[in-house]
Amino acid sequence: MVLLIMTLINGFITPIFKNKIMLLNPILIYLADDDKDDRMLFKEALDEIDMDITIEDYDNGVTLMDNLLNKSKPLPHAIYLDLNMPLMNGEECLNDIKNEPELAQIPIIIYSTYMDNTGVLNLQQKGADLYLEKPNSFELLKILLRKSLEYIKSDSRNIVQASEFVISQKTH
Repeated sequence: MVLLIMTLINGFITPIFKNKIMLLNPILIYLADDDKDDRMLFKEALDEIDMDITIEDYDNGVTLMDNLLNKSKPLPHAIYLDLNMPLMNGEECLNDIKNEPELAQIPIIIYSTYMDNTGVLNLQQKGADLYLEKPNSFELLKILLRKSLEYIKSDSRNIVQASEFVISQKTH
């Protein structure tokens, strides 16, 4: 049985697990995306956002899951998942994360170009916290990432209306 305590520290509702404490500063983000250029742009956009953020990136879901299950590594404050990845896609990662008691409370943001209403609804029902559509400009990426980070820091993280689930250039 895993002991889970929720605590408010530095504006973050932070899960603290027995034997595994999440880092508070900086914000630790995991990104899983097979596209090297997309990972680079994501990191550059985060660098330009005025927040203390550390990012670890992975090019497939298998490597991401290996690191999440590694007891010697701290858990991230959030995970951004691309849907279309080799070896293990984003939806499979989402399922596995939500089925692991120690990982289930980590916010999952789907980060993809794929925008099918039925598929997006399915991801929300499976436990994704937000759906961030990959934008077509760097400036818009920074704006959308900031919105998703504000959600991660929010006290009302579990209260996302269906209309707020998707963050895209259309909803910006």
